[in-house]
Order: sequence, then C-alpha cells, then structure tokens
Amino acid sequence: MSHVERPVAGSGPAASASPGNTSSTGPGAHPSGAGRLGAVGLVCASALSLQFGSAVAALLFPRAGALGMVALRLVFSAVLLFAVCRPRLRGHSRTDWAAVVGLGVALGTMNTLFYQAIERIPLGAAVTLELLGPLALSVVAGRRALSLLWAGLALTGVYLLGASGFSDLDVAGVGYALAAGGMWAAYIVYNARTGARFPGADGLAIAMVVAALLSAPLGVLSAGGALLDPVVLGLGAAVAVLSSGIPYTLELFALRRMPKSTFAVLMSLMPVAASAAGFLVLDQRMGWVQVLAVALVIAASAGAVRTSRHG
Repeated sequence: MSHVERPVAGSGPAASASPGNTSSTGPGAHPSGAGRLGAVGLVCASALSLQFGSAVAALLFPRAGALGMVALRLVFSAVLLFAVCRPRLRGHSRTDWAAVVGLGVALGTMNTLFYQAIERIPLGAAVTLELLGPLALSVVAGRRALSLLWAGLALTGVYLLGASGFSDLDVAGVGYALAAGGMWAAYIVYNARTGARFPGADGLAIAMVVAALLSAPLGVLSAGGALLDPVVLGLGAAVAVLSSGIPYTLELFALRRMPKSTFAVLMSLMPVAASAAGFLVLDQRMGWVQVLAVALVIAASAGAVRTSRHG
C-alpha cells in the first residue's frame, strides 16, 4: 500500500490512518455540500492512484522483484518530497529525531512487507488483511463494548477470505500482509508524534529519506543491475508518482474541505480501490464470497473509526 503524513497533534489514531494524511483541517474544513462532495471525490481518486500504483509495481516484480520495486518507489518518493518540502534539518531535539526516525522505519518496513505480500497474494486480499492493523488500533482506542462488534465483523470477513480460498491464499503472503498491517498501526502512532513536532510535511520528507536509506541496500542486493534498466527506472518513477505524489497532493486539498473523521472513514474503502486495481491491471478476480469478506472488513473499519471518534 501502502500506504503517509502530517496529522494534527491529538487527532487520534484514526485521523492519520492513511499514508496520505498530509494536512490538518482549518477553517475551511466544513464547506458546503458541494465542497464536501468534491473532497470525497479527491479522496477516492487518491485511493485509486495509490492502489493502481501498487498494481503497476506488481507488474514489475518479474523484472526487479518486490524488494527492488520498494527501493525504487521509496527512493524516488524521497527525492520528490525532499525537493518539494526542503525540510529544515537543524534545531530539532533528540525526541524529535526519535519520532521521525521511528516513522521512517515504520514506513519503510510497512512498504517492504506489503510488497512482499502482493507478490504472493491478490492485491485486494493484501489490502484487506493489512487494514486489520489500523482497525485493531481503532478498536483498542474505542474502549467501548461496541468495539467488540467491529472486531467480530472483521474476524468474520477474514475467516470468509481464507475459507473461500481467494485463489488459494499463500500462507507467507497472508503473514506479510498481517505484518504490514501491524507496521501500519505503528506508522499511525509515529505519524501523530512526528506531526506534532515538525511543521508542514517536513517530518514526512525526512522520514521518507530514512525509509529509502533502509530499503535501498535490500533492493540493490535483490535486484542488482535490473534497477538500472531504463524501463524499470521509468516505471519505478511512475509508481512513486502514482503511490506518493498524486495521493499526497489530492489528500492535502481534500483535508482542507472535510473533517479528519470523515477522511479516516473514507480510508476504509482502500480494499475496494485495491480490488479494482487488481482486477483491471492484474486480472485478479473475486467471487461473491470474497466481495462479502472485503465488505465486512470495510464496515468494521469504518465502524471502529466512528466508535473511537465518539468514545
């Protein structure tokens, strides 16, 4: 996914559940109905761009491998964000650096695990399983009896996903997706800490460099000279734009027009975008049982976000 950016301090885990949350809501966060509808469209377009970027990356796995594509995506994204944001590197405390480095480690690990997952299982299934990480965080944050309902719905969806086969899910792929979900939850926590300590998207830009530095050696060891293939480089840059540049920009504008709670609920629709990208780009089809499983996880995630918001 995967799935990144500046939440408002104290906004809670749900507010930064997306890798594209780059801005707070200001005075313009409660516009007219037309403005909100336009913001919803921006979020949906962001989700589609992010997941289609993942699908394009999967097409390149035979050439550069999952680790090679992670390295290309994160390196190109780091260069893009650092050039645009030009973050200030001096004047930060040790606690500030601990937060931003933690975010970078979580971001790099999350993407590495997620790409390992989609190399083995369908994109829609991977994103659905990955969503369990932030879902668990929202359930814990909710601390209400209703949260148990959302947990039960999610577990039912996961059971259906596995029991129905979903093209005979690879056990390792499922493990990678679940681990990516755990790192997504860690990312949310560190994202909130970083957002409270760094202005604008400075923290994200620095964290992306950390993630790129962690992933680059693994990518070089895995893919070697394939990373210098002009086709791989060109499509790797396209993946970075689709998975980072476009989503971050769209979400930046969307968050100026809608409450963060609404944004977080919309992020629960990520599996739908992933399933669409998997079908259209990778020819990964789903039966009605798999569709039901994805719908249950989406409903659980959206419900858990709302519960934690009003708990």
